Amino acid sequence: MFQRIKNYILTKYFLKQVGFVILFYLVIVFSTVLYLDFSTNHGEKIAVPNLVGLNAEEAKQKIEELDLQFQILDSIYDPKLPEGTVLEQLVEPTSISMVHVKSGRIIGLRLTKKNQLVEMPSLVHKQLQFAESILEQRGIRFNIQYRSTSEANGSVLDQLYKGRRIKEGDRIPIGAVVTLIVGQNDQGEPLAIPNFVGLSMADARFILDTLGVTSFDFICTDCSTAEDSLSAVIFSQTPEFIEGSTVFKSTHFMLSMKRTISDIEKPE
Repeated sequence: MFQRIKNYILTKYFLKQVGFVILFYLVIVFSTVLYLDFSTNHGEKIAVPNLVGLNAEEAKQKIEELDLQFQILDSIYDPKLPEGTVLEQLVEPTSISMVHVKSGRIIGLRLTKKNQLVEMPSLVHKQLQFAESILEQRGIRFNIQYRSTSEANGSVLDQLYKGRRIKEGDRIPIGAVVTLIVGQNDQGEPLAIPNFVGLSMADARFILDTLGVTSFDFICTDCSTAEDSLSAVIFSQTPEFIEGSTVFKSTHFMLSMKRTISDIEKPE
């Protein structure tokens, strides 16, 4: 029996079949190696550039030049940087990680954004002082318009954003300006509108206090310190000064200032 098996193994037919099996196996192995080598870009090494600080368009161009891909992961509020600046990247630069990638690798980017949204509270029927504190806490700016009413003296009658009523829960950018319509049933005697243009904050405040006006704001866009505000002068006012025009004491005065304005003539 053993001799018969041995004789069969040594036949040309058997050896030929074994050769075919070995050849088939080698072809499969070699093809697999070639496929893996091609599909995984074996031996290819691409250095990932540092994209942090670039704007989105510059980062995109650099990534595509290297035959890589990118994906915007999310946007992060950062008012100090221009909108669309790369704040973080995944994968890290090769100069830091010492890791190279292959073509087609996706680089994740986190970009900056200027506007952070906040929910508008409901201020209707709230007293003005309370409404102001709520808006300041949320970073929302405001101006005030008074409306004559027989009720709700000093409370908010309506809240507007860009001229339209804004509801509780509506999302607006931090720093947006809303208008509060405030009820006023004690307007008092009308007073002549003072001319504040060219005056300092201290001088204007003295006049307002003398007239009994309690609703006013000073705005100085180029002032960075309290000293800047004290040395600035008023270049614009609302309500505008018109000879003979009057307003009620409840009117809100908005006084805009600049640190240096040579073209403003101070009142004599």
